[in-house]
Amino acid sequence: MQGRAQNLSAVLRLLAGFAVLSVIAGLLAAGIAIPAVGAMGTAAKGGVAAFNDLPSDFEINPLAQQSVIYDAAGGTIANPYDENRIIVPLAKISPWMQKAQIAIEDSRFYQHGGLDLRGFTRALVSNFSGGDVQGASTLTQQYVKITLQENALRSGDKEAAQAATAKNYMRKLQELKYAMNVEQNFTKDQILAGYLNLVYYGDQAYGVEAASQNYYGIPASDLDLGQAALLAGIVQQPTKFNPVLNPENAQQRRDLVLTRMEELKVATPEEVAAAKAVDVTSMLHKKEAKGVCHRSSEPYFCAYVMAWLEKSPQMAVLGATPAERLKNINQGGLKIRTTLNPTMQSIAVQRVTEAVPIGNDQNLGGAATVIEPGTGKVLAMAQSSDFNTTQVVWNADFQYGGARYGWQFGSTAKAYALVTALERGMPLNSEIYAPQASPTKPYAFTKDQVIDDCGMDKPWEVENDYSVGGEMSLQKATSQSINTAFAALTLSLGGCSVRDTMTKMGLHSSDGQPIEGVISAITLGAGTTTPMTIASSYATLAARGVYCEPFPITSITTPDDKPIAIPQPPCSQVIPPEVADGVNQLLEGPLKDGTAAGSWNWSRPAAGKTGTTNDHNQSWFVGYTPQLSTAVWIGNVIPADEQTRRAYTLNGKCFGIYRCQGNVFGGTIAAPVWGKIMAQASEGMPVVDFTNPSPTVVNGEQVTIPRVAGMTQAQAIETLRAAGFTGYVRGQVSSSVRRGLVAGTNPSGKAVKGSAVGIMISSGPAPAPAPDPEAPPAEPPPTAAGGGTGNGNGNSNGNGNGNGHGNGNGPGIPPPSGLTVG
Repeated sequence: MQGRAQNLSAVLRLLAGFAVLSVIAGLLAAGIAIPAVGAMGTAAKGGVAAFNDLPSDFEINPLAQQSVIYDAAGGTIANPYDENRIIVPLAKISPWMQKAQIAIEDSRFYQHGGLDLRGFTRALVSNFSGGDVQGASTLTQQYVKITLQENALRSGDKEAAQAATAKNYMRKLQELKYAMNVEQNFTKDQILAGYLNLVYYGDQAYGVEAASQNYYGIPASDLDLGQAALLAGIVQQPTKFNPVLNPENAQQRRDLVLTRMEELKVATPEEVAAAKAVDVTSMLHKKEAKGVCHRSSEPYFCAYVMAWLEKSPQMAVLGATPAERLKNINQGGLKIRTTLNPTMQSIAVQRVTEAVPIGNDQNLGGAATVIEPGTGKVLAMAQSSDFNTTQVVWNADFQYGGARYGWQFGSTAKAYALVTALERGMPLNSEIYAPQASPTKPYAFTKDQVIDDCGMDKPWEVENDYSVGGEMSLQKATSQSINTAFAALTLSLGGCSVRDTMTKMGLHSSDGQPIEGVISAITLGAGTTTPMTIASSYATLAARGVYCEPFPITSITTPDDKPIAIPQPPCSQVIPPEVADGVNQLLEGPLKDGTAAGSWNWSRPAAGKTGTTNDHNQSWFVGYTPQLSTAVWIGNVIPADEQTRRAYTLNGKCFGIYRCQGNVFGGTIAAPVWGKIMAQASEGMPVVDFTNPSPTVVNGEQVTIPRVAGMTQAQAIETLRAAGFTGYVRGQVSSSVRRGLVAGTNPSGKAVKGSAVGIMISSGPAPAPAPDPEAPPAEPPPTAAGGGTGNGNGNSNGNGNGNGHGNGNGPGIPPPSGLTVG
């Protein structure tokens, strides 16, 4: 009896299903509401009422599709996406593909109105009788189902996504009603194009264009019969029929599609036989699936641009948060045009990698960035490493994919002391004093020489690259990169003042923080930065004082070519043009007759500065013409041993075409690489001269230092402050001035207004020399011709500037060099 009851229940459900079907099937295609007629049973009435209550307006939202990142010449750099999808019109989809998909999924697609009665009847009979829930959906129904799921997933509604594919007859009824709406509002070709661009073809390929590119490396317009049949067969079960994972299953499914096409007479027996004779595995020309930038022709620039689009404040036009921006980039089908010049990029990559080969086993790295002065455009960005091995962008800041801190930048820091000095009014042809030092005998600067908060914790020992010291021109100190000269200059200017110059010219560490506030970091580049940052900073000089943040984007448009308004690169005048002109003249020296001599052919004006760090573990050259600014870094990727913290050296290592080198400086490898990049990148550009420095910059703006001899230390410092100088105690000196009082200043006479002036404290007169017993008796001094005031002309043999009574030529005390004696 129990078995009979179960059978009776199944029969009743089946009859109810037929009652619903008889009305729905008869009226659905006509597009009218279904009345709950009295002759129908309760179940039928309930089903019809439910159907009438279902929504009917179906909204088709734009599909998520991959964006495209282009270089400045229109070449494709990368295709960022969440779903690998490329939207194409039906005209760009092979007719074979259209026929194959229709043949295996919905052979009467062009005849029905959205409902296949035979298939729908079979599905309802199975579902109402308690069997497996069946689909037998038309292409239109499938299009509706997948669109609902896609829209739900994009909006983050997981419940709606599950409901879109739920296995129950109410979902099928809703699908049917939506399908009716779609058929009423769209043509068959529009529906087919939407379907072919929407469905999943396995292997992370969404839509037929992405699938064709993924499996065969060709556009969908070029698909032949066999290729089309293989793709069309995947849709039913994308994993089971994936030709990469399951080639045997895929081949059986492809042949089934081909057979069906022959039965429907959309392909001839000869065409089908030829297509079946080809093995599936031989059809595939697939590249290994990797991340977006792994597939890029310029992976490091791709990684930088993706991070910049996501995190740069200028890209708020793409979304309020980084996550929102990334979603729009990956799903929006945007056309993103960048500043990357493919010719310059090729040059930079060639020149960097021929000096530092990719995959070398010496811990060597090389990187170069080319910036356009006055715009901040990133024109090239080369790196000597394999993206599969490291994804760190050596050129860029940490937030844009770079190393956390960057690398020490050595004597390239000296340019900022020059800017600060000329801003203060120091003459271009100044003489400055360099304490004597050599590689083995450093000069120790002390804490009492520090005039602001950017100083030292202990005596600072500074070496020169060769034994040198004494008075020298500012030009020589720059050309020869004399460390002690710039250490003394920076201390006199104030380390914090020089660091402020660095900051306003855009120089910072890779983590975005200002250069460390200690005198060694500010003066000799013991701080860290990146090639892109310092290339942009030096571009300020090329642009006559205008600093522009690095900017890699020129335009962004929507899939229908509507421009998205993006802000212009942020630029501002940060140093006076005439100061930049003066520094440009000084920085021509290293290339003409200094530390980078021979690196430039002088076909056009150029300026720049070498940089070498302690132990020769990093080397730089940063230089520019009025049109291009380029930084080249060559050094140790890992700068020091983690256990001993001892820096690795470049000395003795081998550098590609430059061979093995004993001692490596900024001018050894980095400068020649820079010269080759810049010479080739500048080809075809007009020759532009730097602007000559103004007379004001050449002659400087100096003011008289007040006389402070005989004052107390506090009085002297206050007097200097009132005159616009910063006073500090520089040391002691023998003097006729009473011990403990101020003997004079260094410098004396005149100095740049606002600069630091050292006061010298008197230690009293120098002791008289012991008499020589073998010397003849001294003759008595001549008697003065008369009384009164004698004004002697002092000199170094003892004739001092005596303002005294009696003898005008008394035994004077010679003043220290540069002192103003009271």
